[in-house]
Amino acid sequence: MESYTYPLAAVFILLIGFFLGRFLQKGKLKKLLEITEKNAEEIIKKAQLDAESTKKEKLLQAKEHFIELKLKYESEVNQREKKINEIETKIRETQSIAQKELKKNNDLQRKLEEEHSFLSKKHSIISSKEKELDEKLKIQISKLEVLSNLSAEEAKREMMESLKEKAKADAMTFVQNSMEEAKLTAQQEAKKIVINTIQRIGTEEAIDNCVSIFNLESDDIKGRIIGREGRNIRAIEAETGVEIIVDDTPEAIILSCFDPVRREIARLSLHHLVNDGRIHPARIEEVVNKTRRQIENEIIEVGKRTVIDLGIHGLHPELVRIVGRMKYRSSYGQNLLQHSREVSKLCGVMAAELGLNAKLAKRAGLLHDIGKVPEDEAATPHAILGMEWAAKYGEKEDVCNAIGAHHDEIEMTSLLAPIVQVCDAISGARPGARRQVLDSYVQRLKDLEQVALDLQGVNKAYALQAGRELRVFVESEKVTDEQASKLSFQISQKIQTDMTYPGQVKVTVIRETRAVNVAK
Repeated sequence: MESYTYPLAAVFILLIGFFLGRFLQKGKLKKLLEITEKNAEEIIKKAQLDAESTKKEKLLQAKEHFIELKLKYESEVNQREKKINEIETKIRETQSIAQKELKKNNDLQRKLEEEHSFLSKKHSIISSKEKELDEKLKIQISKLEVLSNLSAEEAKREMMESLKEKAKADAMTFVQNSMEEAKLTAQQEAKKIVINTIQRIGTEEAIDNCVSIFNLESDDIKGRIIGREGRNIRAIEAETGVEIIVDDTPEAIILSCFDPVRREIARLSLHHLVNDGRIHPARIEEVVNKTRRQIENEIIEVGKRTVIDLGIHGLHPELVRIVGRMKYRSSYGQNLLQHSREVSKLCGVMAAELGLNAKLAKRAGLLHDIGKVPEDEAATPHAILGMEWAAKYGEKEDVCNAIGAHHDEIEMTSLLAPIVQVCDAISGARPGARRQVLDSYVQRLKDLEQVALDLQGVNKAYALQAGRELRVFVESEKVTDEQASKLSFQISQKIQTDMTYPGQVKVTVIRETRAVNVAK
């Protein structure tokens, strides 16, 4: 492009000079033309020189670029040739290995063919010998049949019968010996397991207790507990169903009741009332109701602690509450919760000795007597009732069967059932564990209360003074004063005809009238 630029400029300048020469004077035009021609020639020469130099530079650049491309192509070709050589080398190595393997396979195939041919020859020889032996055997059998006058099938049958009789005799002898040996060892092992189990579990003696001692800071508090004309002590006895004995014992009063829950409610209520200092019938009713709720919460806590101590998990909350209520129940003078804990531990140890599930056994042992703590008296045996409760609250079938069968009310279907039965006997039958006198006494007092509770209009009934007094509270809306007197006579007659008791029973019917209004 530069080589053509300068001539065009010169031509343009000449044209300008030509046009200017026509209008300017001749002298000046000539001079100007000469100068212009010189400049044009110089410009043309310069342009030619620049074009030549540019052409040489472009040629040199083209040559350099060509040389670079050539070197790059040669290097790529060399690399490709190198890779091709490497691949060819690997292929040759692979071919050599494959040829070696093929040679080995050919040698192995040849050996196998030789062995196969050898075995085929042996097989043909053996087959021919078997045929010869079969023919000889047939000949011998025919000779034996002639001599014994029996066919082959008959001889075979007789031989089988004789072998069968011998096997039966040997088996009977073995079974008899095994049974005798098992009886001897089983008794020894059972005694060993029971003794080890008993030795590993600590036991507690039964305590017959129907009274609680409430200690006082001074004898002056006795008068506040009794109240004016005995209204406070009557209110406490009416709310709790516990007989309060205030005698000459220094700084103490006696709480008497066969029901441990009632006795505990009365003790805690007295403790709150004495600490608070306000003792009057309205306050007594409020504190007793509050304590009753507190005892319910404590029952749940006792159940939770018991379950955690024994390592039992996933027990239904209602079953936990029932376990807690065992603390306030007794069986033949033996605390039911302590008995159940003891049976649970015994079951766990015995199940572990026998290689069974120890956790499941402990669970069944703890729950085996839950049927003894119903809210109301039930005619169903406690084992069946406990089994029904366990099934209702999602316990496993083996646990339910162990609960229901521990007194043989139902058939045992699992190995847990005899373990629970044995451990229950170990806990209850040991010397000093149970006393039947207390249990029959408590049952008599419960029956005495039930006589009154079965009648219409009766709200509460409490057996006091070891069953010598029955205090009955009736609903004032349903029973009048005249009917209360008749009710007292009716209850006393019913006790005479339906119950057997020592001495006399005093029946007191109490009808309380309340007038309540609210000021707004």
